Amino acid sequence: MDMAVKRNPSSDSLMDPRLEALLLRHEIETFNVRYANALDEQRLADWTEMFAEDATYVVLSRENHDRNMPVGLIYCEGKGMVRDRAFALSETAMFAPRYLRHIIGNLDVLGEERDGTIKARANYVVLQVLFDRPDATLHQVGVYFDVFRRENGVLKLASRRCVYDNLLVPNALCLPV
Repeated sequence: MDMAVKRNPSSDSLMDPRLEALLLRHEIETFNVRYANALDEQRLADWTEMFAEDATYVVLSRENHDRNMPVGLIYCEGKGMVRDRAFALSETAMFAPRYLRHIIGNLDVLGEERDGTIKARANYVVLQVLFDRPDATLHQVGVYFDVFRRENGVLKLASRRCVYDNLLVPNALCLPV
């Protein structure tokens, strides 16, 4: 395998492609940690800022994903719809109080395109604790199919497709995954 050293255009220094891959992986893992923390702490305004203006955010079943059917539990086109969803949840929605814990792992960085977009996938698990129940429950398990883009040097989601594997989502999908 040829691992030629290439020039880093931003600093005019030499950059080993293995180091570039490691740094990109770390950047996406750090992004996913911030994403999980924003949702777990119900900081929905911070969550919306993780999306590009033209981003798509979709939560759909494995069955619909496998059949190329776009219908999902959540479907947002553009950051405006993501922001509207966050506003509705924080200001108008009525649902039982709960804690969520997002666990994101097994990140696979699939590659960076010439236009700067980065494709990745990662597994996720969402656990839920309702305030009036003693046990944590498995709320959702699935895969994030992501497209990232840098805006002003900051990694943003251009697309996040959350494909859940469980047949049913217990209770309701109140908060994003």
